[in-house]
Amino acid sequence: MENSKKFFANKDCAYYPCHRCTTEINCLFCYCPLYHMDCPGNYHLKEKDGKVIKSCMDCVFPHVPENYDRVVEYLRRENGGGIS
Repeated sequence: MENSKKFFANKDCAYYPCHRCTTEINCLFCYCPLYHMDCPGNYHLKEKDGKVIKSCMDCVFPHVPENYDRVVEYLRRENGGGIS
């Protein structure tokens, strides 16, 4: 997939690839914009220092180019449709 508004792969990044994945990783969502949500990704809840945290170590959902529109739709719904 060519670089566009929906995809960017920063292959010069010291951390690329940040996940084990068989396809190119979309770095547009370098952080997970769905972290605070119940997302469709492969996350796990873990206990750390007496707190339950969301672990996204095994999740590549926001990094798969074909999921760009789904990520944006989740964000749009979370914000009451205010994101264009």
